Amino acid sequence: MLVIRLTSDSDGNGTVIRLVCSSSTSGCMIDSEKASNWTLSSEYNSTATLPSDKWRKCEFWIGLTLAVLSAFLIGGSVILKKKALLRLAANGQTRAGEGGHGYLKDWLWWGGLLTMGGGEGANFAAYMFAPATVVTPLGALSVLFSAVLSSHLFGETMNLLGKLGCMLSLLGSTIMVIHAPEEEAVTTLNEMTNKLLDPGFLVFASILLIACLVMVFYFAPRIGHTNILIYISICSLLGAFTVSSVKGLGIFLRTVVGEPSVLRHPLTWILLLTLVASIIIQINYLNKSLDTFNTLLVYPIYYVFFTTVVLTTSIILFKEWGSMSAVDVVGTIGGFLVIVFGVSMLHLFKDLRVTCEELRSNLCQPQALGSPGKREDKHILIENVDTLPPMREEGPRVFIIS
Repeated sequence: MLVIRLTSDSDGNGTVIRLVCSSSTSGCMIDSEKASNWTLSSEYNSTATLPSDKWRKCEFWIGLTLAVLSAFLIGGSVILKKKALLRLAANGQTRAGEGGHGYLKDWLWWGGLLTMGGGEGANFAAYMFAPATVVTPLGALSVLFSAVLSSHLFGETMNLLGKLGCMLSLLGSTIMVIHAPEEEAVTTLNEMTNKLLDPGFLVFASILLIACLVMVFYFAPRIGHTNILIYISICSLLGAFTVSSVKGLGIFLRTVVGEPSVLRHPLTWILLLTLVASIIIQINYLNKSLDTFNTLLVYPIYYVFFTTVVLTTSIILFKEWGSMSAVDVVGTIGGFLVIVFGVSMLHLFKDLRVTCEELRSNLCQPQALGSPGKREDKHILIENVDTLPPMREEGPRVFIIS
């Protein structure tokens, strides 16, 4: 929104004209005879934009493209690392789920790691150009990609319901992109510092950190190898710190060329250390979960948990939902629920043998000979009326035929 204030010497209050523009450039025509002693000032408010502005922004499309590319690279990296872990187990070495680190000597695992690094790099850049509410849900594409490859390369079955779940995940991602919010502008590290020190975010981050520490030191050693949610929860909770660090470092990269002094800003190094530590821990526990549990279980559940944490972080930290209309809020939540339902179908119905051929054969199967239909049942009941046990004469005989 562009606010133009026309101030007259005869009127101290002046006149304020508010113009809603698609950019910070606007024009104003003033009659010089009537406004010879007026002064014109303008102030551009970058936090209030039209809902349709994002579709005309080059930055939004760059972020969207990078997010899609990231999803495909990350989905492929999961397959490469899974194949390396299976080959490690086939050679009789200590599995990653049992504390082994033999995968570090496998070139295929490193190939998967580099592919994931490329995907995370693209994801890193996507957060610089687009809101987290847009970038994060597109991870559903990596779920679809990894699930399809797993069914072909590892023999992990994907039935008709699993394929339908992949399509629902894609549909939900599209809905969320359409209703995505405008991101609140954060252009300096000082602004980012103020947001990180907001009491609401400090409480939220403290709860996540405590929960993560409890899972790492108490639940993971005891039930981590039997409960799939433990390892995945650790990776997902750390997603809040990863995304926050990526956002802050993105601001650093945009400003370091014109303002080298940001290299000495304490927040730069705090965010860098936080990002490195959280990524290392996430890789460790994601390897354990992939080695212990089915890929078709690990990745969809990880996506749902991680996306939930990141969306909550975006709401609390960046206030991305503050300017959304009711329709966009409902659309965003609905799209996310569609994604959750889709990835849940991959998990809950993975063992059912449901194919198009079986459905077609069941629907077209003729009625077996000798099996009485409804009409035949009625005739049999009427014909056998005389064989029914005797009833009291004072009571009427009632037969219900349905």
